[in-house]
Amino acid sequence: MNRLIRAVAMASARHPWRTIASWVLAVVAVFFLAAVGGGTFVDDFSAPGSQSSRAMDLVGSNFPEAAKGNALVVFEAPGGASLEEDRADVAAVLEKVAGLDHVASVTDPFQAGTLSEDGRIGYSVMTLDVPEREMGKPAFATLSEGVTSIDPGADATDMRVELGGDAVFLNAGGGDSSHVGIGLLVALLVLLVVFGTFVAAVLPIGLALVAVGAAIGGITLMAAFMDVSVSAVPVAGLVGLGVGVDYALFVVARYRENRSAGRDNQAALAGAMGTSGAAVVFAGGTVVIATSALVITGVGVLTSIGLATAMMVLSSVIAAVTLLPALLSLLGDRIDKGRIGRRQRTVKAAEETAWWRFGHRVSARPWPYLLASVAVLLAIAAPALWMQTGFPAAGDAPKETTHRQAYDLLTEGFGVGINAPLLVVADLGAPGTDAAGVEAVAEDIAAVPGIASVGEPQTSEDGDTVVFTATPTTGPADLDTSATIDRVRDVIPGNVYISGITAVTDDLSAQLSAKLPLFIGAVIAVSFLLLMMVFRSILVPVKAAVMNLLSIGAAYGILVAVFQWGWGAQLLGLDGPTPITSIIVIIMFPILFGLSMDYEVFLLSRIREEYDRTGDNTESVARGLAGTGRVVTSAGLIMVAVFSSFIFSPIPSLKMLGLGLAVAILIDATVVRMMLVPATMALLGHANWWLPGWLDRVLPRLTVEGNDDVVPDSTVAPWDSPTPTPGAGELVDR
Repeated sequence: MNRLIRAVAMASARHPWRTIASWVLAVVAVFFLAAVGGGTFVDDFSAPGSQSSRAMDLVGSNFPEAAKGNALVVFEAPGGASLEEDRADVAAVLEKVAGLDHVASVTDPFQAGTLSEDGRIGYSVMTLDVPEREMGKPAFATLSEGVTSIDPGADATDMRVELGGDAVFLNAGGGDSSHVGIGLLVALLVLLVVFGTFVAAVLPIGLALVAVGAAIGGITLMAAFMDVSVSAVPVAGLVGLGVGVDYALFVVARYRENRSAGRDNQAALAGAMGTSGAAVVFAGGTVVIATSALVITGVGVLTSIGLATAMMVLSSVIAAVTLLPALLSLLGDRIDKGRIGRRQRTVKAAEETAWWRFGHRVSARPWPYLLASVAVLLAIAAPALWMQTGFPAAGDAPKETTHRQAYDLLTEGFGVGINAPLLVVADLGAPGTDAAGVEAVAEDIAAVPGIASVGEPQTSEDGDTVVFTATPTTGPADLDTSATIDRVRDVIPGNVYISGITAVTDDLSAQLSAKLPLFIGAVIAVSFLLLMMVFRSILVPVKAAVMNLLSIGAAYGILVAVFQWGWGAQLLGLDGPTPITSIIVIIMFPILFGLSMDYEVFLLSRIREEYDRTGDNTESVARGLAGTGRVVTSAGLIMVAVFSSFIFSPIPSLKMLGLGLAVAILIDATVVRMMLVPATMALLGHANWWLPGWLDRVLPRLTVEGNDDVVPDSTVAPWDSPTPTPGAGELVDR
């Protein structure tokens, strides 16, 4: 594989302007096609075949107006007075609301009876003129601003007006993206420290931005052919920025290392692309496979996020092996322009580095480092045993948002259950239930513990479908509401279905739980096979899988402690404990597993390169650490900086994603790669590289690092040491 990658990269380097022009044309074409034929972003949280999905299909077919979605305009009279005193002001507001874009109709709270017992709080049901899935976040943001900024007139009192409802909450904007800029600034500072020159530091960031931009256009095009989540671009962009900078960092660092060793620019670039470039392709391919595996869940929102992230990483890989070599060939010696500080840094021999000494220290006493590392990881991961996942509600949103204030007003006036209505849908076209039977079903539901009230049934024009609402006594994110739904489903016949925000998310969680073993097994199995093909080893992929799971477990433990238990939640801008979003937990797994494999590949490929050259297990580990320790740690810090930027997002789910990814990468790039991996490799010795002869013969061979002409003898027994192959470490003209 490394010969192919080196050939592609050097072809780009020989024709740099042609390569750059091709990238410019490709990006322009993608953005043009996205602008002309791209789709809109919508969230599909349905679990195919579930009760809630069946209910919404019936509503969509038989109640087209109801299927378009709605929102709630919530009023509060000033100074504890009754809204009756502000009836004219309410009418004036609703008249202006009816004139806003995408508003089909509004109800009168006085006629509809949607007033609190004290008359101080009321709400109007605002029906949209298009399905909410077709509106998108920008349209909802405009609608929210339009409602909350309405002035009823010169004689109006200080009546409060907010816009709420599930549609508004689910389509709320994520605020500005200034926090991403902060992450990139920190990444730039890390790169300046690593490279010591401004040009070398800016190059990876510029390359990542180009790759991310191209992928965003591709994701928009993808939205024309399938439902793509509104979170696809933020999540995929977060990963794309991180891997884009890191992949360029690894290549540029190896290129400058080769140049410092006295090689000319062309030889240095060929060596870098044949080693680190090949590792980038393999590592990126692992992330692409891992994130694409989200398709296995069968959930639309996860499928789109997984494919979008895979597209983003693929774009970063292609940029690293085509555009980056072209830029490096043009820059030449100018890669060292803009030096920070007066002195030029000298490259130390491996034996002179702290990483080399640390590697020998770990190898000399592996058990203490192994036990200490595992103890730390298990302690951090322990809270994950008590993880309870759910789905956030408007009550978990920042207090300053209109949907959160509407949620609080509705809770105050009507009870928290008003925010979690259950939609009961009866299919009269199926045998077993008629109109009289629906009334009996409504009575049975009203008698279920946890149900506060049941609404009036409405029948479709063809008489085949009846719908009504049931209001629970608990809120949408409350576990008691889920228990109430289960009790309701136990008393209804087979042709009656329950939907609503909590029912949808419960069905979603149930499907994820059912598909989770297959999903996790597929990710681990494919990664195991790829690592076995590259490193010709049984134990290396086993260790990698176990260590990756430890890193992911530590990330989940932090999420439980911070969000579920509320430890330090206020430091993140949260009011207190917040439900851990089940979808975020699922999304994190393939991303973290793939990114952890990145660092595993870069470290172990360098160790394997040294092992093939010397045959000395201890020395190869020390030299592998010396060659990658500084760069891997710096790459980890960059990832942490980029991911941590999402902690400043106002959306709790994005805070979870940012914190979880940042913690996992920090642990993985330090405790795991720098301590746990060397300790286990020292204990296992030559057994690290043992592979049964029959398996070695049937497995395809992938070469990431080292000399292509050297075929390691994988059939050597674990207790035998292979003879060093002269010249096997040469990086050029292999």
